Parts: sequence; C-alpha cells; structure tokens
Amino acid sequence: MSETIVPEFKLDSPPLPDLASISQMLSKAVVFDIRGRVAAVAGESIELEGMTAPIGAVCELNARDGSSTLGRVIGFRGVRPVLAPLERLPAVSAGDSVRLLDTSTKLRVGASLRGRIIDSMGRPLDGKPLPQDLRIVDADRAPPESLSRPPIDQPLQTGVRAIDTMLTCGQGQRLGIFAGSGVGKSTLLGMLARGSSADCIVIGMVGERGREVREFISRALGEEGFKKSVVVVATSDCPAAQRVSAAWTATSIAEAFRDEGKNVLLLLDSVTRFALAQRELGLAAGEPPTTRGYPPSVFNLLPRLVERSGRTERGSITAFYTVLVEGDDPNEPIADALRGLLDGHIMLSRNLAGQSQWPPIDVLESLSRLQPHLIRPEVMQAVSQVRRQLGEYRRHEDLISIGAYRPGTDPSVDAAIAMHDPLRQFLGQDSMEIAPLETSQAKLVSLVRAVSTASAANSAANTANATAGHPTAANQNARPAATGPVTS
Repeated sequence: MSETIVPEFKLDSPPLPDLASISQMLSKAVVFDIRGRVAAVAGESIELEGMTAPIGAVCELNARDGSSTLGRVIGFRGVRPVLAPLERLPAVSAGDSVRLLDTSTKLRVGASLRGRIIDSMGRPLDGKPLPQDLRIVDADRAPPESLSRPPIDQPLQTGVRAIDTMLTCGQGQRLGIFAGSGVGKSTLLGMLARGSSADCIVIGMVGERGREVREFISRALGEEGFKKSVVVVATSDCPAAQRVSAAWTATSIAEAFRDEGKNVLLLLDSVTRFALAQRELGLAAGEPPTTRGYPPSVFNLLPRLVERSGRTERGSITAFYTVLVEGDDPNEPIADALRGLLDGHIMLSRNLAGQSQWPPIDVLESLSRLQPHLIRPEVMQAVSQVRRQLGEYRRHEDLISIGAYRPGTDPSVDAAIAMHDPLRQFLGQDSMEIAPLETSQAKLVSLVRAVSTASAANSAANTANATAGHPTAANQNARPAATGPVTS
C-alpha cells in the first residue's frame, strides 16, 4: 500500500515588532478625539487654541473650503501649541478646525518597500499602492545604547577605489562627505549605491531640486541599485517640517532593516539642508538665533540623527551624510559640528574637480578613524607611504610646477614626484566603474612597491650623475696652474 505524501508548505510571515515597540506605540496611541481651532497664523507657523498636544504630534487642519492639510507641533507660545505645516497650506482662516491624529509620526516598513519612492510621511510617490505586508514603526526612536554596540571590525566595499584603499569604511561606520556646491556629491553617492556590498540601501533626498530626483534614480542609481533601495524624497519646495521629517523617515526605515539582520547603507543628502529646515522651524517656534542664525535645537538634533546609525547585535547601518560646505569653508558651524560627531570625513576638492580628477577626493584632508582596524598591515603601510609622499609633493608643488626643482636634490621629493602621476591615475575612476575592495587594495600595494623601487633606482642614478658632473669643493677652490707667461 503506497503512502500518501503530503507536501509541506512554508509561510513566510513578515517579522513582527517586539514587545517593547508594541508597548511604546500603545502608550502613545490617541484614544480620544482631541480637537482645537486656529487662533493665529504667522508666516509658516499656526497657533492653536482649545487643545494641547506634545511636541512632534501630527495634526490635521480642516479649512472652511473643505481642504485639509497635515501639520506637526514644533513648540508652544504660552499654553498654545505651534503647528508647522507638513504640506502646502490651504486658505487658512481663524477658527478653522484642527484634530490631533497621533502623538508621533508612524511609518510602514518592510522588505517589500525596496524599489519604491516615498515622501517624508511614508506615502508612495511612484503612483503605486504600498505593499500589504508592511509593519508599523515609530519614526522617533532612541539611539542604541553605547554598550550594546559591538566594535566595527568588518570593512564595507563601496566600489570607489579612493575610499576602499585610502579611507576604508567599516560596516556600521558613519562618514561625512563635505563639499561645496557643484563639486560632485550626488555623483559620488550614486557610485556608493551601485558599488556597495550592503544588503539594502536607504536614500534620503532632503531639500534637493525636483529635477534631480528622477535624474539621480535613473542615471546615478541605475536599475540594479534601485531594486535594493528605498528612496525618501522631500524637495526644496516642500515645507520645512517635511524636509526635517524626511531625514528621520530615512533613518527609521534603515533601522527597521537593521533590526531584521541586514547590513544597510544609508545615504542622506544633505544634512546641511536638514539643518537649514530645522533653523526655519526653530526660529518660527521662538528660539533665539545663535551661531550664524542657527538656533540651539539644530545642534541638539544633529547628534540625535547620526547616533541612530551604527552597528548593533542584529545588523548595521553604514551611513554617509553629505554636507554642503557654505562658501567652501570647512569650518562653518554645521560642517565643524559634524566632523566631531562622525567616524570620518571625506573632503571633495574643487581644485581637483577643476583638474578633471573624478571623484575629486582630497585624500590628505580626509580621514577614516577606523581604517587601521579594518585593513591588513601591508595595506596600512602602503597607505601611510602614499600619504607621506602626497604631503611631500604638496609642500613642493610650486617649485615643481615652475621647474625650479632639480631632480636628485631631495630623495623624498623625487619619490613624491615619481608617485604623483601613477597615483592620480589609480585614484581616478569613471562614475560607472565598480572596483572590488580586495582588488583595489592589492593594486595599491603593488603600485607603491613598483614606484618605490623605480624611484630608489632613479634617485641613486641622479645622485651619481650629480657627483660626477660637479667637482668637489676642494677642487673648486684650487686655482689652475699657469702654463705660460702672463702678459699685461
């Protein structure tokens, strides 16, 4: 008698939030219908009366013409909440109804969100409905505890030779990309998205030009990069509250992927526009301006934003934050604050961009704090030698460029000159090229050895030629003997 084989079915259910997350969401749930009305409007801020709500709460404003818009509580004037619009304001009138929707922003996240474009509230912008297997998370989460963060000891491939060799990045590291306008930040972000070995990518486009969104997705990101990416968009014409929320939304989605055990790459462009939007909100809420007009809340939010990235026991978020350096001044307040908060900085040089070196990464001005713990000793030795020779070339660049330096005068300068052109060719890279990390590091070690050997031989030859072609001091001081009569 034959046995009946019953097929096994496996149901891949989406991961559920843990008990702590459920308890936190229930504690913040709105169980009563809380309503108020518009008392005053000043610029982009709306003053409410007849209700109260915590900072960060989301409210719905219903205008008399039937339209409605969302807003977020950003502060208080006396006992009245101040609301900042998350959407374009309709024709608002005093006395219009306002209803409390939630005490914080809630998002729907999950693996099926990859390949989608959403706004700062998690709503789709690509014309397609959201998947049904997403779970709800709170956009405002506390960073991981410091003692729950394991050490960062595994490198992350970025596909960019200059970063993988000279500024090696680890899984869970946070770096800043500092540059002026038009130097190549977006192009470098596209290279990182295409060449990264991360499991999934979250891209936050904060305050970008509307034209650049589709262009970045189709050209810089590419089809393969977009398939494993979630893009959060708040363009420059969006209200300030929406631009601020876009950074938190992108970070929250990255955290959800990290909690699933993924190694996530978070690309946030740019933190400067996030700070500018928060400056608008802070001044509208009545904060006093401080350094260059930035209120204290800006410098309070920056560490809260970057500390939510990093590595945990479950997964990691490797974050790259672009910083638009005002007036090409690397010491302006936002850039200076972020350099102290991040695990490294990548400086893009306008001078190198003008020389058509792409990506225009200034290696000497850039730093990865964790690089010594991520690469082999022979690679670290090659990196140190390259840095020394780049510094030597820069110190003598004026003499070299005008031809005033004579080969053989200084062996260290000779080695720097010999290294300059091969290294520049090595660090340059087409924007569509993906360079494997191990291959790039092996090529750097081979390059340094080959150039050093050739430079040592040339230096020895130059020294010998100089010695043979120039008499000693004793010979120069000796007068030649007279060979004939001297006539006057």
